Amino acid sequence: MKKGISILGSTGSIGRQTLEVVSIFPSALTVVAMAAKDEVDLIVEQIKKFSPKLVSVESEAVKQKVEAKLGPSKVEIATGSEGLLRVATEPSAKLVVAAIPGSLSLLAVLEAVKAKKDIALATKEVLVTAGDLFMQEVKASGVKIFPIDSEHSAISQCLRGEDHKTIQKLIITASGGPFLKTPKEKFATLTAKDALAHPTWKMGPKITVDSATLMNKGLEIIEAHHLFGVAYDHIDVVVHPGSTVHSLVEFADGAMLAQMGTPDMRLPLQYAINGQHHWPLDCGRLDLTALGPLRFEKPDTERFPCLALARAAGRVGGSAPVVLNAANEIAVAALLAGHIRFTDIGAVVAEDLAREPDHLVPDLVAVLETDRRARALAETIVHERSR
Repeated sequence: MKKGISILGSTGSIGRQTLEVVSIFPSALTVVAMAAKDEVDLIVEQIKKFSPKLVSVESEAVKQKVEAKLGPSKVEIATGSEGLLRVATEPSAKLVVAAIPGSLSLLAVLEAVKAKKDIALATKEVLVTAGDLFMQEVKASGVKIFPIDSEHSAISQCLRGEDHKTIQKLIITASGGPFLKTPKEKFATLTAKDALAHPTWKMGPKITVDSATLMNKGLEIIEAHHLFGVAYDHIDVVVHPGSTVHSLVEFADGAMLAQMGTPDMRLPLQYAINGQHHWPLDCGRLDLTALGPLRFEKPDTERFPCLALARAAGRVGGSAPVVLNAANEIAVAALLAGHIRFTDIGAVVAEDLAREPDHLVPDLVAVLETDRRARALAETIVHERSR
């Protein structure tokens, strides 16, 4: 029987690559529901190719455009947040791929867990903003979480069959982004276009900027803490420009396991979607004899302060990671819109964290209210810096 899959964010980078993987394994996988925003032509193309029973789009206006281009069809098209929730909880879906960047999909993913759907998780913000709540729901529902991030996928592969009590350290690798060797004095002149020129990975704009600031590694530290139950003092980041070692685990006796592979997101995607099995996939192969030396170095938190900000927020817990994420989203959007400089991103996040008092976030209502407040404050800070 085919595994039914719902995709939150079918037109984004991860969503499109998820559909590629489904296409490779048509006898085992089928798309039953998809949620997208407003990319009408692509949505229509995906509907025609994958024949989901349910699709959600951003608004009624987008729905009308999709229906006009699609013509007669059996697919049901829903809209807005209600449509997103329906896709996340579609009864015929066994697995939900969470690939909408930002905190937009938080409620939908939590509802999917409550509906006992396994989750293939690409959206960092779910664990960053509501990690404790999310993992509590996961435990209560008995569902499985399959990380899509190459780093967390690598760690999960290294831990297969291992006793988690023997973990000494999780080591997350970072490519270093496009500015790894850029002198600090040049940072003030860097543009959004510069930040989007990632040397290794092809990703969406938000996560690509996060890679340039190393905020993505800070968010991954918080994710790893929740996914694997490891204390922050036992999670490290190392810069590995080659992007062939995707992460490592050090054990109590000093032994290390590393997961290697080509820098292709379809590898961790298929591993997650297929329930953590290595199915045949043509993503190229590493030629170990051609790799040359494997280089690792410590990250420079003076040039990339977002990494240190994220680690500190994770340690504080409560509202701090929510504020960190919200401020970062606003700052990255402002950079992409040309309103602030690259160096302003860390400054906006730091100021928001300093001005928003730490407090507990015992439920989703508190998370969302903190998120709203932090975004409003970040908008104010951005406005002050853009004048």
